[in-house]
Amino acid sequence: MTQDAAGRSVGTREAWEQLDWKSIRAYVDRLQVRIYQAARRDDIERVRKLQQLLIRSYSAKLLAVRQVTQDNSGKRSPGVDGVAELDPTERLKLAQRLKLRYRASAVRRVWIPKPGKQEKRPLGIPTMRDRATQALMKLALEPEWEARFEPNSYGFRPGRSAHDAVGAIFRALAKKTAHVLDADISACFDRIAHDALLAKLRLKGKMLGQIRAWLRAGAMDGEVFVPANGGTPQGGVISPLLANIALHGMELETKSRLLEDLKRYSAAKGQKGGRDRLLASLSIIRYADDFVVIHESLNIVMKAKQCIEEWLKSVGLELKPEKTRVVHTQNTLESHPPGFDFLGFNVRHYVLKSGRGRKLLIKPSAKGTQRHRDKLAELLRTLRGATQEQVIKALNPRIRGWSNYYRHVVSKQTFSKLDNELHWLLRCWGRHRHPNKTGNWAFTRYWSRETRWAFSVGKLTLYKHADTDIVRHVKVVGDRSLFDGDTAYWTARAIQNSRSPRRARLRAKQENRCARCQGILYWNDPQEIHHVDRDRQNNSLTNTKLVHRHCHDVIHRVEYT
Repeated sequence: MTQDAAGRSVGTREAWEQLDWKSIRAYVDRLQVRIYQAARRDDIERVRKLQQLLIRSYSAKLLAVRQVTQDNSGKRSPGVDGVAELDPTERLKLAQRLKLRYRASAVRRVWIPKPGKQEKRPLGIPTMRDRATQALMKLALEPEWEARFEPNSYGFRPGRSAHDAVGAIFRALAKKTAHVLDADISACFDRIAHDALLAKLRLKGKMLGQIRAWLRAGAMDGEVFVPANGGTPQGGVISPLLANIALHGMELETKSRLLEDLKRYSAAKGQKGGRDRLLASLSIIRYADDFVVIHESLNIVMKAKQCIEEWLKSVGLELKPEKTRVVHTQNTLESHPPGFDFLGFNVRHYVLKSGRGRKLLIKPSAKGTQRHRDKLAELLRTLRGATQEQVIKALNPRIRGWSNYYRHVVSKQTFSKLDNELHWLLRCWGRHRHPNKTGNWAFTRYWSRETRWAFSVGKLTLYKHADTDIVRHVKVVGDRSLFDGDTAYWTARAIQNSRSPRRARLRAKQENRCARCQGILYWNDPQEIHHVDRDRQNNSLTNTKLVHRHCHDVIHRVEYT
């Protein structure tokens, strides 16, 4: 028998769902806020003591096990030990045995295709025990590094998204045209130098030994063992955090080295300002291993590229030549068309029709739009023998998801174009189902006058891209962090910037609390929409509840067992 955060006895046979998860989460949150605050003060001794306290706490171990067995999308992917799923009793036993060690099992390597390409990228799947231990370590390390990370780093960080990175680009370019270095780091996860990463972590004892063990565990590619000479395997719970730590410092180092060049350029332009204004004139915005460097001077951008290449060598990395280029946001530069693509968006200055002035517009990229269209066409080809109801149910989630991702930029024209192309793809689908009928017959069969000629059957209607409202995304403020303890700010932000309007309404209605456990719906908590009457077509506010993913599993386990 052991005790949870509330001091109650917990045995391995006690139902997993009966644990006081609200108190457990609150206890871990308080420790994480204290770690964050100590790191902001640069009190490293206090940080390490609090991290040790968190790692040893049973509450943190329970949360770590719940994350990898219930919340993560890859929770049923087995590692080299073949364990793919744990029942509640096994979860409790794993939490009780969980601790840092100086060893780790090899990851199971699988190869997954890259979108729109023939090449594949390696994915390393750790064992269930290693995943839980990594989640526990991440609970301790993430608050410390959230206090240290550069403000223009956005990828794989809690409370930050691709839209925040695009918002930062908009702010940098809204009042000026500029030259842009659009770059990608080659095989970032696979080539990070272990020694440089471990030195940057500044850890000792078991924490250092455990991370070193994960980095050097190697991989099993089928029956072949592949030793780890560098990198951190994609697929590990802690891998994105370690990659961000490895890349931390690139922005500050580059700006510091170019300070004199920025002074000379500013003086030549007759501009005035202190050191902070000079450094702010050079924007380096990074999302994971993709980044852009923005400045009006081509010379400064090229020098920044050289500085970054030299800095990357110190951590064992290099730029990917085929994905690295220098462009201008308004003019053609060395055969490169104006503007650049970043995270699926196209950023470009357009000259106004009057010829006077310019305007910065961010739109869905042509490649991303074409890839989405091709996926819809491929899906319809696989559904040639399906019913209209099956087609609508298959298309709607993809259309909603894609549209919601691009709803914060200038997308209406793209949405309308996609709807027009999808209409004709559906006309072809109807003709294929009824080869002996005319096109007009197929149209009146599947498009209803009662729904203003929408593709519908009964109460089920195909969702259109253009039905998505355009809403401006509010960028995260400066270096704010999910661990700063300002619950009101992050609650309002979660409601305001939700990718799904329906989820935003449910968050507001439920005051940002789970409908089942009444716990806070944190920014990075996996969530599901629960239909009270089990009818997934009835999406009224009275029939839907927003719940944690693990709470959703519990609801349906109780209902159907």
